Amino acid sequence: MQKEIELAISPDFIRDENHIIQQGSLKLKVDRKRIKGIYIRKRSIDARARTVVYRVRVVFFIDEDPAPLSFKSDLKQVDDARSVVIIGAGPAGLFAAYRCLELGLKPIVLERGKPVRERRRDLAKINREGFVNTESNYCFGEGGAGTYSDGKLYTRSDKRGDVNKVLSIFVEHGADQDILIDARPHIGTNKLPHIIEDMRQRIQEMGGEVHFDSKVDDIYTQFDEVTAVSTADGKRFDTKHVILATGHSARDIYELFRKKKWHLEAKPFALGVRIEHPQSIIDQAQYHCSTRHENLPPAYYSLVEQVNGRGVFSFCMCPGGIIAPCATDPNEIVVNGWSPSKRNNPTANSGTVIQISLEDVPNTAHDPFALLDFQRQVEQKAFEFGGGNLMAPAQRMVDFVENRISTDLPLNSYKPGTKSVNLNEVLPDFVHQALRGALPIFGKKMKGYYTNEAILVGVESRTSAPIRIPRDPNTLQHTEIKGLYPCAEGAGYAGGIVSAAIDGINCVDAIHRLQ
Repeated sequence: MQKEIELAISPDFIRDENHIIQQGSLKLKVDRKRIKGIYIRKRSIDARARTVVYRVRVVFFIDEDPAPLSFKSDLKQVDDARSVVIIGAGPAGLFAAYRCLELGLKPIVLERGKPVRERRRDLAKINREGFVNTESNYCFGEGGAGTYSDGKLYTRSDKRGDVNKVLSIFVEHGADQDILIDARPHIGTNKLPHIIEDMRQRIQEMGGEVHFDSKVDDIYTQFDEVTAVSTADGKRFDTKHVILATGHSARDIYELFRKKKWHLEAKPFALGVRIEHPQSIIDQAQYHCSTRHENLPPAYYSLVEQVNGRGVFSFCMCPGGIIAPCATDPNEIVVNGWSPSKRNNPTANSGTVIQISLEDVPNTAHDPFALLDFQRQVEQKAFEFGGGNLMAPAQRMVDFVENRISTDLPLNSYKPGTKSVNLNEVLPDFVHQALRGALPIFGKKMKGYYTNEAILVGVESRTSAPIRIPRDPNTLQHTEIKGLYPCAEGAGYAGGIVSAAIDGINCVDAIHRLQ
């Protein structure tokens, strides 16, 4: 017999299975000796009261032994199977390839960047020298942007597909099983590359293909149906099915669509800055303590406020994290955040952004590139104010709100370096006005947040794609081109690792239904 209940467990005992079993025995009124084992289904932190506890949903096995968990996908050998070309080896592309193997289709993955190990060298060069390799950076390469964005797996995509399936595949390839139970799971930027590499090797073992340094330069059609894909190095791949999983920064793909006069739409995105605090400030505010308990993870926060009718919200919060340079072209500044698996760096950062609507930029109804051009202009202006070599424009928080240049900047995690500027001159007026209104209010919501110990680093601009590639909601094919499946973040249909992975799976399922 199995019984599932929720328990409130002190951080002192969260790692003590005997204590959890004893608490369950008392609540269930079952003799302790009858409980043969437990399985923790979900775990979250409840810090609403002064005393912080874990809320834990636990399955108790009474008079029966727990069944061992199995993480083994049923994959088919696909050497000679029908092919599906997948453009991009980010979460959407890799999970699409994995789903192909489950359904007996042969995935051919074309990735413009490098394998994850080689990619690390280019990332080191970005941080050390401020040099951006346009084909291998924080956005392009094996694993996509998600590989170096903390591996955050928190999602609200349950209605889109099987979240647990995605998490289980990660566990199968080396992720900690805690991602299956934590309310806000993450893998960690230090662990995710090995997991991605293991997934790719499994794809290749089963007969799938993964081609690196293979930038797609054309998609061929006949009678509005896909026939082939070519790459810049002269290779051609004949196929009837193409999944376009290129991510939110592959602007050349949008240009290809413009050249071919295929339908595109401008899409709202969010723009702002990345804000970094000492992690101790966030811990003290969220856990109501002077020193964080050793069994509590570095605290996170989620903040939102309306200012003059505009929503200002925190985004992609990285406890114990690092601010990273995520530009994909020279002469632009783009920042993002990531954390290692232990989240043990002394700083915490979060994107703090406002939504950019179609009404904010002229001509979006007639020009699908209007918001992308707006995004690019802000990124280039940030580069100009930073002074080159990926130096990022920055300002202390209170100085930003009070519209004065900071006389100095706190030590921070952005490795290429920061330059003190007035960010009100970098950001569009309606963006900095909303931010200036929201930050003091955030400080009232969370003690210690509004402080000059915090630094604002600009700009956070790649929150999502500023263009949508439209698709039929039933077949998931492009509205004009049969066999072309716009997918995940780059097409405007996902917003994170898990939702992108699910969308990749869904696209393969759509292909399979047509066979």
